[in-house]
Amino acid sequence: MSLAQLLGIDAPIVLGPFGGLSSVELTAAVSNRGGLGSYGLYGYSAERIHDTIRTLRAATGKPFAVNVWLPTGDEVTPSDVDLEPARQALAPLFEAAGVALPEVPARFLPDPAEQLEAIMDAAPAVLSLVFGAPDPRLVETAHHRGIRVIGTATTVAEAVELERAGVDAVVASGAEAGGHRISFLEPAERSLIGTFALVPQVVDAVSVPVIAAGGIADRRGVAAAFALGGAGVQVGTAFLRTNESAATEAHRRAIAGATDTDTVLTRAMSGRLARGIPNRALRAIEDAGVILPFPAQNWLTGVFRAAAAKNGDGDLVSLWAGQAAGLATRDAAGDAFDELAAGLPEGSGGNAA
Repeated sequence: MSLAQLLGIDAPIVLGPFGGLSSVELTAAVSNRGGLGSYGLYGYSAERIHDTIRTLRAATGKPFAVNVWLPTGDEVTPSDVDLEPARQALAPLFEAAGVALPEVPARFLPDPAEQLEAIMDAAPAVLSLVFGAPDPRLVETAHHRGIRVIGTATTVAEAVELERAGVDAVVASGAEAGGHRISFLEPAERSLIGTFALVPQVVDAVSVPVIAAGGIADRRGVAAAFALGGAGVQVGTAFLRTNESAATEAHRRAIAGATDTDTVLTRAMSGRLARGIPNRALRAIEDAGVILPFPAQNWLTGVFRAAAAKNGDGDLVSLWAGQAAGLATRDAAGDAFDELAAGLPEGSGGNAA
């Protein structure tokens, strides 16, 4: 069975799930074009998850995926950390964004179990997961509800672990990819395998379909992914650049102007390693040398990032982007999709070009 048949889609092109940057418009656009639209539910309450999936169903009658982060066990709570040094170190960024220094919250994140329960209740076509392998019982529950499950790996060992958990497909995410490095067996810094090396080794190690991710932004990347044994592709930056995404205009301009050397790996914005384009906020945080563990750092910077996004200030938001940002040239999601689909081989499930 092809990946397209497994997921009930026409073309094996998956939208990268953007935690914090997903939009119903872009998710629906990719699904309606025949691919698998994805929506990142990072930080969403159970009620908001139900509302979002309801809105997605109203926007598209085609399959779509929702994505959540699994707990790794090293997440901190407000009582675990002293926020004051970081609050003071980042005070100039809050001032620049026009917001007051935040008070300590009751908690940084919703309960992951409540998020997953809400997803099981809503029963989208696909659940995609990052930062871990799911409990096999969760996979069984998902399958009972008619939900396919996709796991995400940055190493061969992680892919094997995901297959053992019973996932239906594995995303092999190369180090070129934008956003967070979603490693879970070894530190992210020791799991930076490039897509070209990672995908064929994962294909050889598991029996489930492998979705290639990282550095894929046009038909050439798609063709290369299939040549490496991939059954499909997951694409983030090329779609993040489009008008349908929830990225700010400043973020889109940053992607449009990026070259091959314009992204860095940093823990500055969230406390976890991620790839993006440097700006004032990233440099100021790294220069200050005060980076809280996840999710404390993500919550703290999220306060001024949200205000900056509303103000259109690209110097104070997370400019996530992959190393192939320079190949992300389409302004419309449909045009980006058609360019990618032109690289699909015959028999892969569809060619929308």
